[in-house]
Amino acid sequence: MESVVQVSGTVISRPPGQENPKMPTGEIEIKVKTAKLLNSCKKLPFEIKDFVKKTEALRLRYRYLDLRGVQMQYNLRLRSQMVMKMREYLCNLHGFVDIETPTLFKRTPGGAKEFVIPSREPGKFYSLPQSPQQFKQLLMVGGLDRYFQVARCYRDEGSRPDRQPEFTQIDIEMSFVEQTGIQSLIEGLLQYSWPSDKDPVVVPFPSMTFAEALASYGTDKPDTRFGMKIVDISDMFRNTKVGFLQDALSKPQGTIKAICIPEGEKYLKRKDIESIRKFAADHFNQEVLPIFLKTSNNWNSPVAKFIMEEQGLGLIRLLETQEEDVVLLTAGEHKKACSLLGKLRLECADLLEARGVVLRDPALFSFLWVVDFPLFFPKEENPEELEAAHHPFTAPHPSDIHLLYTEPQKVRSQHYDLVLNGSEIGGGSIRIHDAELQHYILATVLKEDVKLLSHLLQALDYGAPPHGGIAIGLDRLTCLVTGAPSIRDVIAFPKSFQGHDLMSNAPDSIPPEELKPYHIQVSWPTDSETEKSSLNHPCHPES
Repeated sequence: MESVVQVSGTVISRPPGQENPKMPTGEIEIKVKTAKLLNSCKKLPFEIKDFVKKTEALRLRYRYLDLRGVQMQYNLRLRSQMVMKMREYLCNLHGFVDIETPTLFKRTPGGAKEFVIPSREPGKFYSLPQSPQQFKQLLMVGGLDRYFQVARCYRDEGSRPDRQPEFTQIDIEMSFVEQTGIQSLIEGLLQYSWPSDKDPVVVPFPSMTFAEALASYGTDKPDTRFGMKIVDISDMFRNTKVGFLQDALSKPQGTIKAICIPEGEKYLKRKDIESIRKFAADHFNQEVLPIFLKTSNNWNSPVAKFIMEEQGLGLIRLLETQEEDVVLLTAGEHKKACSLLGKLRLECADLLEARGVVLRDPALFSFLWVVDFPLFFPKEENPEELEAAHHPFTAPHPSDIHLLYTEPQKVRSQHYDLVLNGSEIGGGSIRIHDAELQHYILATVLKEDVKLLSHLLQALDYGAPPHGGIAIGLDRLTCLVTGAPSIRDVIAFPKSFQGHDLMSNAPDSIPPEELKPYHIQVSWPTDSETEKSSLNHPCHPES
């Protein structure tokens, strides 16, 4: 079937009744004069049909065959068309300059882990940039005003369905711009490049603060295609006799939160409830209490029954519940309680949809700006120290600058994320253009080695204009637009979960004599080190 043939002859109409309206050439055929076999095809490892089930490993091993499938052809052609329209919009309509920035750079502080490349100078290494962040800022200092690039970026981290060690960004930077200017540019860009076979993009996109997103959805990338929002019900239980609720409210930041699962009684099985409770205990060390609103239901625990007797009407009014709904209630510190219910909201949506309930319309594209992020987060391993929430070049909110020197953890940033259907597809910020402020944040607040960034600090001292920008994840955006299950389905030659190219067997070993010019040698790990490494870098990292 996949052999290559050359046929010449005369194009004629198909005989009446033999036309095929499903084919572009369905009304014609060729009256053959000569036929020549140019290249015969051996037995294939799988049939080139989209409905034929094949493992992802097999697809990646024979990627050049997999690319012949209708879906892969559609995905890659659609991606190409979108990028073409984006170039047109930015360069032709808005005066952007498309500039390539270096791939060989140096190690810089903060952010994701970078790939290291040996050089021929003893002990000196290049680094592959995780984004062109510093170069795009330097281009603004250089007076180029509007920069754009389809940029290759690299992260030495495990792959996931929506992440690869190498990926592509639509990278943008502008001088003399504010947050609203970047946002309206991106809204116009997506509207202009949106595929014509999808429903058109409606602008402007709604906006929500980080605090609102966390309080209502338990995440900074909320899926707003369905309800089931988190509700704070602390006030109802100020005088409760239930011990664990009393205990939670007595602590600082202690709250009681709930979400309502529509018709949960009908769709959730006992094993689902048990797995929800186990998930909360294992991952959050939190208790989740399921409450069935039908008083006749014998699944309710004694505590749930007591809560229904004590606050049943209040709960029903506050959560606007129906009789068949199930309420999931948790008590604890605000951020932790919200994060847990945010995860459970998505888990329960998946469970309901697996049982036939339509919660998220697959044809709906729900864009959202999330703004007013904190400038810093406490480090997980050492909460006394701070790290940049976005990156260390993000400008603080003008009205919070005074807090930088007294309570830096309370400073909001001029950072904005673009979310689509619960996935972050873009992030950007207004940058710090003042060298003194940048030095203070790096050295004093983040305790970073400023020598590594001396080139940027020096550039900011030479009349840097105010500037800001954004990067859109092209792989993730295309993945959502096409409805593909993974970004590997919208990349021509992706890597596997472990970051391997199964087709060419990269990464591969190099003979010791070829390593000599780089003044490095391989130190082979012991068995115990190999085991430890596989535990620290599982193939399917949680986050």
